[in-house]
Amino acid sequence: MEAFLVSLTSVAIAEIGDRTQLLSLALAAHYRKPVPIIAGIFLATIANHSVAGVLGAWFGRLLTPTVLDVIVGASMVAMAVWVLRVDTLKGGAEVSSQSAFVATAIAFFIAEIGDKTQIATLALAAAYPALVAVVAGTTAGMLIANIPAVFLGDALSGKLPIRQMNYVAAMLFGALGVIFIARALW
Repeated sequence: MEAFLVSLTSVAIAEIGDRTQLLSLALAAHYRKPVPIIAGIFLATIANHSVAGVLGAWFGRLLTPTVLDVIVGASMVAMAVWVLRVDTLKGGAEVSSQSAFVATAIAFFIAEIGDKTQIATLALAAAYPALVAVVAGTTAGMLIANIPAVFLGDALSGKLPIRQMNYVAAMLFGALGVIFIARALW
């Protein structure tokens, strides 16, 4: 349960103002079809985070618990710094003329590659032996952050206190990093 809750909370907060959330806003404004967009986000996230989770679990088995805690702790501290950088969509959102579902699934999967939430999934899967709980938590966190963006579309984009939310996310990642590093040292 801890793996699920830490994964859910970390990703839900980190996703606020992230490029994939901005993509959700752009897709919602373009298609105005929330159900297929949400389904596309779900499919893309489950696929992307499953791959990241499997890789994280594999790396986690190769390392001693102490080394793993230090690496995960350092990656969480790095995530704390990274989350302070506000993402933007460069050049506007390019969307396909395909269905809302297909366009969302493809665009979201690609946008999530190398994203901070994918890296967080990899690190959390390395840290916790409950791979399914980690992927379920990170996927639920993505949906918690993106479903309101889909339903509120453009009206939401300029009204969220993104900077303050990024500070909260940075503090969360920093605290998790300190906890993992402290666990490695003691």
